[in-house]
Amino acid sequence: MKHKLKKFWNFVWHDDSLLSLALSAILIIIFGKFILYPILGIIFGTALPIVAVVSDSMEHNVDFETWWSDNSEYYEEIGIEKLEFESYILRNGFNKGDVIILKGINLEDINRGDIIVFQSRGHEPIIHRVIELSGNSIGTKGDNNPRQLIFEKNIYDDEIIGKTIFKIPLLGWVKVVFMQVLGQI
Repeated sequence: MKHKLKKFWNFVWHDDSLLSLALSAILIIIFGKFILYPILGIIFGTALPIVAVVSDSMEHNVDFETWWSDNSEYYEEIGIEKLEFESYILRNGFNKGDVIILKGINLEDINRGDIIVFQSRGHEPIIHRVIELSGNSIGTKGDNNPRQLIFEKNIYDDEIIGKTIFKIPLLGWVKVVFMQVLGQI
């Protein structure tokens, strides 16, 4: 039995055949999905510790000064000044194809400017910036969206999946391309 396992191991990880490549890819996916991902979920305190960004709703596409010049009117109307926005995490937004690492958080620990992932009823998980705090709910807006969308106005504690800790650029393109091929985005 030991000899057969060693032979299989060598075939999967050292053979250059297409079958070997396919088996190693399947094993990596299984390990990630059923072992690594749940462990990260426990460590970060959320069921969704890693998300790939699949939309452009948080992209700035220009330097911060230009972006603020184009968008300041909306934010100033709701009481967010440039100096405050400059102190926010990922003040320059992030791009489609980035990977975002999340930690679990409760509503009372969220601040204006935080970037959260939430599950709004009838929508896929959404990752946007918090712009309103109102007691038992919050409101968000995608930095690249011209206005706040209706489903972003009253987000409650049970809809919050996590808060952004940091981003890894470009790593999410694997998921974006896969979803585009399947017609999901």
